[in-house]
Amino acid sequence: MTEFQPKILAYCCNWCAYAGADLAGTSRIQYPPNVRIVKVMCSGRVDPAVVMAAFRRGMDGVLVAGCHPGDCHYISGNEQAAVRMAFLRGFLDEVGIERERFRFEWIAGSEGGKFARVIQDMVDNVRRLGPFRPESLVAAGGGAR
Repeated sequence: MTEFQPKILAYCCNWCAYAGADLAGTSRIQYPPNVRIVKVMCSGRVDPAVVMAAFRRGMDGVLVAGCHPGDCHYISGNEQAAVRMAFLRGFLDEVGIERERFRFEWIAGSEGGKFARVIQDMVDNVRRLGPFRPESLVAAGGGAR
């Protein structure tokens, strides 16, 4: 029997986190292939409902990554993201999703190594938790499909 391979979805801001992922790739820094990256213009545009939809559709873990505070190309988008993601973290508790399945990180375009470490850490943590069961989210009040 093969080891569980978690499916991780990463929403990365165009200017920093996505550039960090790109740097990891061009620098040949190894990280697990379990991640699917969605480039967004700003982490502040990632709505908590989009993260919940990813879980409902069977993702085992979700990462939202943006620019470091003070470095946002949209002035305060990353700070707005921090507020939204803090709200989301509390909501995950309410619907019974383990906190380790979600992560919010500041990753600069020059931090390819950090991007790789974050992905490796997420994969390891989610692997220990096992597969996410979307049907448990609906039963816990996570909303209709």
